[in-house]
Amino acid sequence: MEINNNSQINNNIYNNANQALNRIASGVEINKASDDPSGLSILNNLNVQASGYTQAVENSNSAIALTQIADGALTGQSTILDNVKEKLLEASNGTTSQEGREAILNDIQGLLTQFDDIASQTNYNGDTLLQNSANNQSASQTLQFQTSNEDGTPIETSAVQSNTQGLGLDNLLNEDPNTFSADDARSYLDTLDTAITDLNSIRGEFGSVQNQLESNTRNLLSQTNSTLGAADVFNTDFAAEVANFSKQNILAQIGAFGAAQSNNINQQTVTRLLS
Repeated sequence: MEINNNSQINNNIYNNANQALNRIASGVEINKASDDPSGLSILNNLNVQASGYTQAVENSNSAIALTQIADGALTGQSTILDNVKEKLLEASNGTTSQEGREAILNDIQGLLTQFDDIASQTNYNGDTLLQNSANNQSASQTLQFQTSNEDGTPIETSAVQSNTQGLGLDNLLNEDPNTFSADDARSYLDTLDTAITDLNSIRGEFGSVQNQLESNTRNLLSQTNSTLGAADVFNTDFAAEVANFSKQNILAQIGAFGAAQSNNINQQTVTRLLS
């Protein structure tokens, strides 16, 4: 004799309840391939894109921090050159004594040493930004910033040599104070003006790169939000899933009660047939 315990129905109820619980716990509708094979593929692709955009934003923000550090250092160097020009103008004046001119040159050379110190010490995450390295005054390496989710042209900085050697001020740095004349001071004014112009160009390039990075970051954030928005269609409808779980739970209780009643009736039937 076969006694029907509705096991298939009970299994379906259990699977439906378990699926609802998984969706509630994970926050997404698809938790395994059997839930929705094609939907799972779409969801995975969207998640990969979103992760790529997030990393690109982090790269871009890191690059922006680098340009801000460089700009701060260049601002300090710019102030130094402004001071050097004032002192050169003072030294080139005929009313300045030779002794005073020598003192002025000592001040100038101290400022230019500080200028070089800024170049050697300015770095981001180990990369020296204004020259090749802390102990090498040649031009820095170009830096490339991967700020895209795809293969493409990176945003990059040019090689920089923002020190007395690179800006043509090394002769002034090494000038002999004992022979420093008013004519010498005047002859350095054009050199200094050229150095100031070159320094402003370097600052301008870092500023341009920062503007590109900030614009790129805004675009990346927009694409990230769009991608996450597209993925939202796979998010769990918590109200619906809680209601579904409650329904399956009630059905399970009804099924259990029905099975118990059925077993009781079947046992009575068997007992009656055997008596």
